[in-house]
Amino acid sequence: MATPLFNAEPDATPSPAENALLRRVTLFLAILVLGALVAFCYFASSLCITVVLAAFLAILIDPLVARFERWRCPRSISSALILFAGISILALLSYAYYGKVTDFIDYVPQYAQRVRDAIAPITQKIEKVQESASTLTPDAGKKKVTEVRVRETPNWPDFLVRGFGSVWGGMIIAGVVPFLTFFMLIRKQQMEGRFAGIFGDRLDVMAFYDRIAEMVRGFVFGNLIVGSLMAGISVAVFVGLGLRSGAAIGIASGLLNLIPFLGVLLAALLPLMAALLQFDTATPYVIISLTVLLLHLISANILIPKFIGSRVKIGPVAATIGILFWGWLWGAIGLLLAIPLTALIKIIADCNPSLIHVSNLLAETPRPVPDWAQYGGNAIDRAIPFLRRRFFQRART
Repeated sequence: MATPLFNAEPDATPSPAENALLRRVTLFLAILVLGALVAFCYFASSLCITVVLAAFLAILIDPLVARFERWRCPRSISSALILFAGISILALLSYAYYGKVTDFIDYVPQYAQRVRDAIAPITQKIEKVQESASTLTPDAGKKKVTEVRVRETPNWPDFLVRGFGSVWGGMIIAGVVPFLTFFMLIRKQQMEGRFAGIFGDRLDVMAFYDRIAEMVRGFVFGNLIVGSLMAGISVAVFVGLGLRSGAAIGIASGLLNLIPFLGVLLAALLPLMAALLQFDTATPYVIISLTVLLLHLISANILIPKFIGSRVKIGPVAATIGILFWGWLWGAIGLLLAIPLTALIKIIADCNPSLIHVSNLLAETPRPVPDWAQYGGNAIDRAIPFLRRRFFQRART
């Protein structure tokens, strides 16, 4: 007669084989769930990005809508007015910078010529070295096999639109986000009630929403403060150097410096390319490079931890890994949303006591783990009879 895998009696003492099997099954199920979530976020990236952007935007706008409500303005009308004003401001800024972008495109051939002239001495030296090497090995220059070269397009445009699917996909998302944000704002109370009904027994929904709102607003306003400081200093330095369009370039450079990893390169490349058509000495280039680099170091080590790190409450290691992960998953938009998304995972773990280990992995200062959360062998042995009793009670009912 075959031996049953699990004891039939709910109060029976679990065997070591049962404990080992349950551990493996639990680990396997956790890996499956995590893999399914990552796959869904990857293949349904446009849907996820749309929902995340709309939710974050609704959280930012909600205090203004609440203030209009206190002035006896209906929530639907105040939400529509605020969204329309925001879209109008973005349209005006885009129109203001459109002329500068077209001027930059017109100057691209001149930039290329100046770069070729600057590297001409180095190119000539490399050619001389190649000629001398070919004289030493005459057969080296002869091709015995026909070579076929395939020019691959650069993958950085794919990185920029990853998650959107294409440029048109990004435009569709940009058009859908305001409407979705509007519906989230006018249906706030209904959504809170539904989430409380679904996750109320496993998650403190109100504390979860309050922490997300505090994190998102702190992250956005902290970045605005840091970006404004860097933009102001950049404008002062570039205008002092006499750089053409120094104010506009300084604002763009200061804001670009907020982007993780690539920000310092983009923030330096923009003013350096503008200076390439104007200055012939090395001093302006050195000043621009040092200004951007110093601003990046000061913001990364002093300003961002003070104004942003204290609000998102995640450790630097977790933030770095989160930037790498979300950048791989969603490209450029993932880099921009990496910090708040990683903080969102920590908030979910904070509001669910059983996920305290996940919270401590992401936190800058881990919390003490209570005795009931110690997932040792003894805790599992004590939990198995309890789970078995619950299983049999539900099966009988």
